[in-house]
Amino acid sequence: MKFYKMQGAGNDYVYFDCMKGGPADPGALAVRLSDRHFGIGGDGVILLCPSKTADCKMRMFNADGSEGKMCGNGVRCVGKLAHDLGYVKGDFCTVETLSGIKRLEFSFSADGKVCAARVDMGAPELRGEKIPSAFGGEKVVSVPLTAGGEENKVTLVSMGNPHCVIFVGDPYSLDLPKIGSAIENHSAFPERVNVEFVRPVNKNLLEMRVWERGSGETYACGTGACAAVVAAALNGFCPRGEEVAVRLKGGELRITYGETVSLYGGAELVFTGEIEL
Repeated sequence: MKFYKMQGAGNDYVYFDCMKGGPADPGALAVRLSDRHFGIGGDGVILLCPSKTADCKMRMFNADGSEGKMCGNGVRCVGKLAHDLGYVKGDFCTVETLSGIKRLEFSFSADGKVCAARVDMGAPELRGEKIPSAFGGEKVVSVPLTAGGEENKVTLVSMGNPHCVIFVGDPYSLDLPKIGSAIENHSAFPERVNVEFVRPVNKNLLEMRVWERGSGETYACGTGACAAVVAAALNGFCPRGEEVAVRLKGGELRITYGETVSLYGGAELVFTGEIEL
């Protein structure tokens, strides 16, 4: 079966064109192929599938085989793949996800290929029980949480998947596998949680390191970058309605938090190949 290795801000997945059928057990496939020594290597597997309600559908599976509801970097690459393969045409497309239908607006390189996209990610969910979490209330902002023997002030945001945002002085000084795993699997989060460690550089720039549930540390997380900007606005670090750059290990994403959250970033085909399933 042919695969497409694609990345958005270093968040890399193995993609399959499943418009006419796909693997029987994509979760197990994600575990096998994500291994960077014995597989293809990636943060997981993403399937481009047919949809009855949008131009196409995205299914994404983390490196541990669990199915995720949404991936901001992945959805841009799905849109690019659908456009490159001729399933969609023009400047826009819609992608069905487990977090609803996302609308993409494409940017093109000089050769006419999609190179980036802006995604309307919808409105953030801020209610504690809807994250989901053990915290109640309309918002969970700068609330103490003890995990791994450390107390941190956390702000919770759902962008179709759950995020726990923590503001720190230097995200690269942290023992991320220790603290990230402890928070991801904390009893306060019944479906586990993605964890973002964020340094506000100025009102229009954040620096972020991310621990993704099911995958560990990744080079970028699109929904996490959106959650970081929402949390920064809630904590008074960034204004609403202005574009904020989020600097990650794999590059920058540009986020605007207005009535909804807009995410802009690149989408790149790295290489293609074939694998026996």
